[in-house]
Amino acid sequence: MKTNEKPMRGVCIGAGYFSRYQYEAWARIPGVKITTVVNRNLARAREVAAEFEISETCAWSDLPMLLDREKPDFIDIITPPETHLELVHHAAVRGIAVVCQKPLAPTWDEACAVVACAQDAGIRFLVHENWRWQPWYREIRRQLDAGVLGDLFSLSARMRLGDGWLPTAYLERQPFFRAYPRLLVYETGVHFLDTFRFLGGDISSIYARLQRRNPAILGEDAGQIVCGFKSGATAIWDASRYNESEAADPRYTFGTMRVDGSKGHLALDPEGNLKLKLLGQAARQVDYPHERRGFAGDCVYALQRHFVDRLRDGGPFESTGEDYLKTIALVEACYRSQASGQVERIA
Repeated sequence: MKTNEKPMRGVCIGAGYFSRYQYEAWARIPGVKITTVVNRNLARAREVAAEFEISETCAWSDLPMLLDREKPDFIDIITPPETHLELVHHAAVRGIAVVCQKPLAPTWDEACAVVACAQDAGIRFLVHENWRWQPWYREIRRQLDAGVLGDLFSLSARMRLGDGWLPTAYLERQPFFRAYPRLLVYETGVHFLDTFRFLGGDISSIYARLQRRNPAILGEDAGQIVCGFKSGATAIWDASRYNESEAADPRYTFGTMRVDGSKGHLALDPEGNLKLKLLGQAARQVDYPHERRGFAGDCVYALQRHFVDRLRDGGPFESTGEDYLKTIALVEACYRSQASGQVERIA
C-alpha cells in the first residue's frame, strides 16, 4: 500500500468455522480494515469481532441499511451456498466489490444466477477458491511454465482425510456436511478440479465413480475421477474422507500429487515438500517458500491479498465468476457420469 492511499474498508458476512481463517488473514493485509462482522446469530458475530478487534457487528436483517450507511469497498461472503445470491444482489445494486466463498450456490442454475447478478451490475467479483493458491501448487505451476518438466503428461492426486468415518462425522467442525446430498465432489473435489484446470488447462472429458462409505451421512464421501485435458494429458483424483492418512497433519496439503512430463516428474508429499526427478538424473528437493500458517500453507492470505491488489491496480482476478463456472460445470459432469456410468464430454 502506498503511503497516500486510503485504507480499503470491508464488511465480512459470516462467523462460522472457516471464517476465522479469513478474518485472521484480513488482519495481516496492509491497508485493509474490516469494519463490521455480520451474522444471523449476533452473539456469535460479537465473539468473532472481539477476537479480531473489529469495532462493529450487525444483524443479518440490518445488512442493507449497513451497506447504505457505510459504503464499504468490498464485502466478503463467508456464508452457506444458499445465501449467496441474496448477498451478491445486495452488493451488486450498490456497486460494491465481492469476494464470495465456494460452493457458489446449491445448484448449477443458481450458480449461473450469482455470476450473472455480479456481471450485469459490473461489480468486481472473485470466487474464494483458495486451493490453487496453496504454495506447492503455485510452485508446480511455475515449474511447468518454465518448461522444467517438458510437455505435461499427467497429474495424479491422492487424498485421505479420515475425518468422516465415525457415526458423529463432521459434527464438530462442519455439521451441515452430514445433510449435503452431494458432498465429496461438491464440497472438496471442486477444489481439485479447479487446481487441475489451473495446472493443466481446459478439460474435455470426465469420468467419475463415487461412493458413500459412512451410512450416517447423506452424500458421497469417497471416489475416483479421471479427467482428460484438451492437450492430451490426464488427471486422476483418488479421494476419501472416510479412510485415514498416515500423515501427522493430513489437512496441511490435503494429500499428495505427482506430475509427470516428457522430461521427468515432480512429487508433492504431505509435508509440502516437492521433489523433482528429471529423466536419468537423481531426485532433488525443490527449494520454495511454504509455512504452517493460516490454512493449508496460508493460501487464504494469498487469495485475499490477490483480491486487494487487483482491486487497487484494476488488474484481472483469477477465479472470476465466469471462469469458475467452468469448474462448477466439471462438478456437474462428475455427478452425471456417476449416474450414467459413462464418460462425460465437456464442451
